[in-house]
Amino acid sequence: MLQIQGVGKRYGTGDGAVDALTDVSLTVADGEFAALVGPSGCGKTTLLNLIAGLDEHDAGSILVDGASPTAEERLNHFGYMPQEDLLFPWRSVIENVSLGLEVQGVDKREARQRAADLFPQFGLAGFEYRQPHELSGGMRQRASFLRTYLLGRPFLLLDEPFGALDAITRGQLQTWLAETWNRIGGSALLVTHDPHEAVALSDRIYVMSPRPGTITNVLEVDLPRPRTTRAAETEAAHQLIDYLRHETEIEEVVA
Repeated sequence: MLQIQGVGKRYGTGDGAVDALTDVSLTVADGEFAALVGPSGCGKTTLLNLIAGLDEHDAGSILVDGASPTAEERLNHFGYMPQEDLLFPWRSVIENVSLGLEVQGVDKREARQRAADLFPQFGLAGFEYRQPHELSGGMRQRASFLRTYLLGRPFLLLDEPFGALDAITRGQLQTWLAETWNRIGGSALLVTHDPHEAVALSDRIYVMSPRPGTITNVLEVDLPRPRTTRAAETEAAHQLIDYLRHETEIEEVVA
């Protein structure tokens, strides 16, 4: 279980100091898929960086299973998938996907075999030895997701992984992620600007205020699992989506 309790983050000192986050609290239970929604610049990515151990918080606590892990321990607990796929153009797809395992010390041949075994599940079969520029945007994101998943972290942090894609591709990948999550399980925290995406994928949605970011509301998504994106077409789901759109539009104007 992940527990964020009263976390704050400030950049700079004196008159030039900027509060990015203030008194942020949230919980993600084991096996839960949670989403974080809020206006641009409210600190969503900053919060993921703090959780992952890429930066240190100035106030509050970050607990995993009731204990306060070090930054290094958090790096080993959380898998982080950024918005950009970060595939190296000079490496083949399978070389990119297996890179994290190789960095962990796994033998190169074993690492690539582990990756190859999962290519069909991630819609990448037949593209193992293509270069990244030969893949569509959606396929590149699936490759990035597979690279993160292969690290074996029990908790995934997803920072707007589909935000740079066109609407049709984004919708296809939302469907794919819902189906994939039904198979692989685990815990996740998704940052998104898309209310439909948040409702379609998550069990709980945390709404953030403009900077300095804090949690202003928590919404339970009472839709059945295993989840499909069609679940977000129900009347109850549309009410949640409309509410989130209203809230984020107001916050964008206020910001």
